[in-house]
Amino acid sequence: MIDSIINILREYPTLALFLTVGLGFLFGRIRIGNFSLGSVTAVLLVGVLIGQLNIPMSGPLKMVFFMMFLFSIGYSVGPDFFRSLRGDGLKQVGFALIMGACCFGSVMLLASLMGYTKGETVGMFSGSQTCSALIGVGTEALGRLGLSPEKLKEEVNIIPVCYAVCYIFGTLGTVIILGNLAPRLLGGTEKVKQATVELEKKLNSGDHSKDPAYVNAMQTVDYRAFHVKSDFFNIPQTVHDTEVYLHQQGIDVYIDRIRHNNDIFAPRHDDRIYAGDEVVVCGRSEFIIHVEGYIGNEISDAEILTYPLDRVGVLVKKKEFIGKRISDLRRHSFMHGVVVRDAFRDGKPLEISLETTFQKGDRLTVVGRPVQVKTATSHIGHVDRPSVQSDLMFVGLAIFIGGLFGAMSFWVGSIPVSFGTSGGALIAGLVFGWLRSKRPTFGNIPDGALWLMNNLGLNVFIAVVGIEAAPSFVSGIKTVGPMLFVVGAIATMIPVFFGLWLGHKVFRFNPAITMGCVAGTRTCTAALGAAQNALGSTAPAIGYAVTYAVSNIMLVIWGLITVLII
Repeated sequence: MIDSIINILREYPTLALFLTVGLGFLFGRIRIGNFSLGSVTAVLLVGVLIGQLNIPMSGPLKMVFFMMFLFSIGYSVGPDFFRSLRGDGLKQVGFALIMGACCFGSVMLLASLMGYTKGETVGMFSGSQTCSALIGVGTEALGRLGLSPEKLKEEVNIIPVCYAVCYIFGTLGTVIILGNLAPRLLGGTEKVKQATVELEKKLNSGDHSKDPAYVNAMQTVDYRAFHVKSDFFNIPQTVHDTEVYLHQQGIDVYIDRIRHNNDIFAPRHDDRIYAGDEVVVCGRSEFIIHVEGYIGNEISDAEILTYPLDRVGVLVKKKEFIGKRISDLRRHSFMHGVVVRDAFRDGKPLEISLETTFQKGDRLTVVGRPVQVKTATSHIGHVDRPSVQSDLMFVGLAIFIGGLFGAMSFWVGSIPVSFGTSGGALIAGLVFGWLRSKRPTFGNIPDGALWLMNNLGLNVFIAVVGIEAAPSFVSGIKTVGPMLFVVGAIATMIPVFFGLWLGHKVFRFNPAITMGCVAGTRTCTAALGAAQNALGSTAPAIGYAVTYAVSNIMLVIWGLITVLII
């Protein structure tokens, strides 16, 4: 029976992949006290275990999901990332440069103490720092040293073996440290989570409304029904005169519906309101609470209050809307019946009042009947209408453009340097996510789809890594001995712990940014996922993007220097 299942997994490796992901998420949920592996670590461990069955994996499969994950990360933090460049961007570059030197120094010190050859050192460097690009670059550099064919073959052949031995802990160790130990080392888990929440508020990225179970107790826009009894209506009043009267009392609301003689309708400005009618009044909550004293008692009437409304986001672009106060805008017919629910400028909420003015680039949420909202938004700017559909044309072309850019090499002296297709996908996510925020007429990816791209992309990639690395890890241990695994683990831990101290004590980053920077400088995407899972936030990705790009270049350069001086 067992043999039959193993043969099926070898014949259909996709089944092994889904088994790895499923068991990984299952084991990742198990908690012992305050400790849990987390999905990323658990998936990797299950992958290593299942990989002992020598299951073949398709090469492109891993990169497809990896690029999908990186793009989704870039897309989700793109606007916040470019805002952060004005603050900590240069500091993050400096952090990455120091960390690159630390990775190099750790490897060189340990290689010198152990007396490793060039090939062993390059393999340890690439595996312990999870920088697979060093395998190819190091091999090419060895070929230019004028070694004899026999010596060159020996050095080149040992690189992937040492890489496999060191890579498992290079990934797993970084994941465990950032996912479990880092929050405690940076001040305590609860304190770090609170600091992350504060960072999200500052960047406006901690939007709880993305949680379908979340309901905000504070409703900024209200639609309420009233029975018309006020003396003001002893003589029938038009809708326009009623709204002007209420506005004179400092109550900025609209009459949105009327019931007259059992006939319910959306009124025009010249329709009359009679004593005994029922009306629906809409506006911001701070005004609605004062309406009853001027119209009549509030009533609960499902029939008059049951009708469709639109609530859409809109980016301010039109000149006729820019620089105008709300009190001036309400006089325009296109804004009649449309209420500004909230507004953001540079990611920070604007306080809404009659004196609020809007600037180009402000993001508003407006509420009203569909026809009214359609008219109003055409005078405001670009509409960002909620949708369950993903713009797959945008996703496919964006990842292609980013990957194409990443695949191109540029030369630093005689050293070819590139971001790689994965780095290109991350950059594409950052750029296209930012463009989407500037012009929300294209590139929609709903939160649920983005979550799937993020989590499934990362964990399928990690599953494939574990399954592929498992056989070579065991054979590599037999070839070079278990001591290399220990040395590689030390070479992994030194930069990680140093990076946490450096970000916390020297650069004084927010803890979430520190964790992201450490993951980025180690080019360890799995560690980013672990950090995000530990904090329940995508904020670490803001620190990951810059440091990942810089380290992809610097680690390659340090690797070439290693070949020359070891």
